[in-house]
Amino acid sequence: MKNWKKMLVASLACSAVLGLSYSPAEAAYELNPEVKTATPALMEASEIGVLKYENPQMRNYTNKDAIVVTSFGTTFKETREKTIEATVDAIKAAHPGVKVVTAFTSHIIIDRIAKKEGVKYPTPEEALAQLKADGYSRVALVSLDVIPGMEYAYVRGVFHGYKDQFKTMTCGTSLMYWQGQEEQPDDIIEFIQAFASQFPQQKKDDAILIMAHGTPHISNAYYAVIQAKLDALGYKNVYVYTVEGWPSLEDVIPKLKANKIKHVTLVPMMMVAGDHATNDMAGDDPDSHKNILMGEGYKVDAYLHGIGENKMVRDMYVERAHDAWAALQGDKGADADHIKMMK
Repeated sequence: MKNWKKMLVASLACSAVLGLSYSPAEAAYELNPEVKTATPALMEASEIGVLKYENPQMRNYTNKDAIVVTSFGTTFKETREKTIEATVDAIKAAHPGVKVVTAFTSHIIIDRIAKKEGVKYPTPEEALAQLKADGYSRVALVSLDVIPGMEYAYVRGVFHGYKDQFKTMTCGTSLMYWQGQEEQPDDIIEFIQAFASQFPQQKKDDAILIMAHGTPHISNAYYAVIQAKLDALGYKNVYVYTVEGWPSLEDVIPKLKANKIKHVTLVPMMMVAGDHATNDMAGDDPDSHKNILMGEGYKVDAYLHGIGENKMVRDMYVERAHDAWAALQGDKGADADHIKMMK
């Protein structure tokens, strides 16, 4: 919480200069005090970490709080129960008596589940509209995204699109957000230590290939950071590759050859073990990652479990949810270990 008061005063001063009513992000970058006429665009650009908005027009409204947990979703029911639903249940257990709603960001998945199972998950927008109709005035928006990519940008977009409709609204971060910069926590190292608890024992000629999703978003760079931190932590022959980004499996195979690897274990770094894990990674088609590697002469095993099945990872998601919840409550003492502030 270092410099929280200083940051708040600076933010409010900028708002006063512009005649704006502005509630700063709980974890905003502190603008240089020489900046006297920060525009709304500059203020929004400085929003980093857990976001918070307080609507001055609703300050006298009664507090009625809820949490909306957002996820891309999956049509694979069994893994959904073990991962997404298990994580939401853990968040519920940490906030007894609080209304918790699960919302999916994939409209296609929502439609397919409704058709196949007769269960209708709301979009984040639909969930917020219903909470508004039910009289909820304060909402913590929580993300089950792994990195702050396109899906997380969607969640932030929902926050900015709906924050005016509530007395107070907050938006938490993705699982991995801070990288240890500017005296911030290192979410990536915390994640690696949790994730590695499910790694198999390795011999000299064994390798672990971590399959991530990949994204055209600039956050694809997180995978390079994850790889760098794996290396720095001393994990030998553990490589990150992506299905739809960089690096690809083809980028990693030369490293396997250079290190004379004979046996590979494929491990998905995704919330669920859905289509990508079941088919792209471990499927029977000739172009599956398993078969490509077998064609290169490697013995291959596949670990078909999403990271949501890992209790240590679920605990991290519960912590991220608490970040957003604590910001909603304005609890600047209890959330000191959770709300991350830029210097």
